[in-house]
Amino acid sequence: MLTQQQSHPTPTWLAIVRLLRWDKPAGRLILMIPALWALFLAAAGMPPLPLVGAIVFGTLATSAAGCVINDLWDRDIDPQVERTRDRPLAARVLSVQIGLIVALVAMSCAGILALYLNRFTFWLCVAAVPVIVFYPSAKRVFPIPQLVLSIAWGFAVLISWSAVTGTLEPSTWLLWGATVLWTLGFDTVYAMSDREDDRKIGVNSSALFFGNYAPEAVGLFFISAAALLARLGFVMQLHLGFWVALAIAIIGWTWHYTRLRQPDIPKPVYGEVFRQNVWIGFVLLGGIISSSLF
Repeated sequence: MLTQQQSHPTPTWLAIVRLLRWDKPAGRLILMIPALWALFLAAAGMPPLPLVGAIVFGTLATSAAGCVINDLWDRDIDPQVERTRDRPLAARVLSVQIGLIVALVAMSCAGILALYLNRFTFWLCVAAVPVIVFYPSAKRVFPIPQLVLSIAWGFAVLISWSAVTGTLEPSTWLLWGATVLWTLGFDTVYAMSDREDDRKIGVNSSALFFGNYAPEAVGLFFISAAALLARLGFVMQLHLGFWVALAIAIIGWTWHYTRLRQPDIPKPVYGEVFRQNVWIGFVLLGGIISSSLF
């Protein structure tokens, strides 16, 4: 008797959508957010619309390429992890050849958009590529692979800021540090749902590295990100809207820390905390824009 998957095969176009994670927009938006933070801060709230478009579509293309590269690296590991076993390459719904073609197309789109940017920013885009490519393999050799992802996220700040100003400033590095710490926090939460599977497979994650102290580590990352954002607000003399948004973010991160410290947390909670950080990021973006304009 044919299985349900055999009798109703997934259309290739739908499998590619899933490979690019376009069916799960939270992970795509959460890369776009720090890029937009930097863009609006560097441009005092008024970036050119064509540049906004280049950054938005550039982050979507880069994120898509990163997802495919990740799944190519992990196509033999993902079937052993409950959360990832149904991914198209893991489930053998798509071939490696198709995955490579999709990754090449996504990277080419990102590269074409990068040509719109100034020369310094273009080379920052080039410098980000090895980090993006290396991240999926980091879990095999590095105890805190989420830090590599966080550095990749930090490039979004450097690229967007320099796309406006043509340079990097002290304020840029404050935002970069906040982004790296914020990313390390929410991606450690994301990794907490996979701890049992990762331990069996023998791959690394920040959730395993910090062990029972993972909630405390996440709380430290979030509060440190908040401290750097506060410093940024003082340095750039941001107005009330930013401080209101930062206060909301701190309340949200405190709530997350409280939830993570509870015993016997259901796995869906980790995904909820991750998705709520998307909204926190947009709240901060709204505060940045309102502070710059009013």
